[in-house]
This record gives sequence, structure tokens and C-alpha cells, in this order.
Amino acid sequence: MFQLKDFEKCVFELSKLPGIGRKTATRLALFLLKMDKKDVLALTKSIEALKDKIRFCKICGSLTDEEICSICKDATRDKTTICVVEEAKDVILIENSGNYNGLYHVLGGRISPLDGITPDVLSFDKLISRIEEGNIKEIIIATNPDVDGETTAYYLKKILSDYSMLKITRIATGLAVGSHLEYSDEFAILKALENRREI
Repeated sequence: MFQLKDFEKCVFELSKLPGIGRKTATRLALFLLKMDKKDVLALTKSIEALKDKIRFCKICGSLTDEEICSICKDATRDKTTICVVEEAKDVILIENSGNYNGLYHVLGGRISPLDGITPDVLSFDKLISRIEEGNIKEIIIATNPDVDGETTAYYLKKILSDYSMLKITRIATGLAVGSHLEYSDEFAILKALENRREI
């Protein structure tokens, strides 16, 4: 059986990435071997910088290289609207649609009883604090339109029902039921935001 310790270690580490099985990891390792050493070193340096410098915003939970992200610090953003998303990647997708100018709140996942993810492990409490401390008028629920996303949206609606001053909306058409934001194009996300409905 063909086996090189350092090669196998690289394949093993690459296969830890989501969506990367052993075959793909092997192809990637072979590709890395063919790359110029300076390019491989640049890649490893950028991965190291990612781990050392990128963190989650202490206000909204999005990605940042400072304590507070550029969106939360931006004085031109609509500070009365918060778009609630499951993951930081969803912020990037909505920002790329170019049609949203409010704030965000990243839950850090979604309620999924089968996966053992309950409301207490997500950042609902932090969202409530932001609502109570700020002048928030609208919450846009932009969880994925699948079973877990809808469960999370329902829970959000329930815990926000005590705040009568809030308009609570849900992203609408443009995203198929069972789909995920990350697989939608910018136009679909734009339409989903534009056509959001009050719930």
C-alpha cells in the first residue's frame, strides 16, 4: 500500500474541511505539491493570519479584524433595523446583494433539536439586549427557508412578541423552500429582502 507519512498527514488535515473527502483531499495535496513553494507559503501564511487576526464582532457576531466590525461602526447604516441571520457567511451574502443598509445579528447557528442545538447555545439573549438598549424598529428574520430555519424563525417571533414597538418581518419570495442563503445568487437575496413580509 502506498503511504508517505507527511503526504498522508496533509491529506488527513485537508479532509477535516467541510465537503472535503479523502479523494478530494488527496487531489488537493497533489496540487499543493505541484505549486511553487512561495505560493504554498503564501497560502499557509494567509491561513495563519486568518486564525490570528479574524474574529467575531462583539456586537453583531459578524467577521471582523477589529473588536467591532465595520458595519456596526458605520454611521451611515440604518441603526433602527437588524437583519437576523444564522451564520457570519450570511452577512457576506446579503452585503453582496448591495441592497441592505441596516445592521446584522448573527445567531451562530440555528435551532436543530436533532443536532442538539437548542436556543440557549445561540445568541438570542444578545439580540434581546440590543433591542432593549437601542432604538430598533424592525427585525428582519433571514434564517434559511428549511425546517431548522423555520423553527428558528418561529422561536424568534415568539420571543420578540413582547416588544410591541417592533415590526418583525421574514425574508420572502426569491428563496425556494428548503434552500440556503449560501446557494442563492445576489438577485434572489435582493428580491427576498425587498419582498419581506410582516409576521
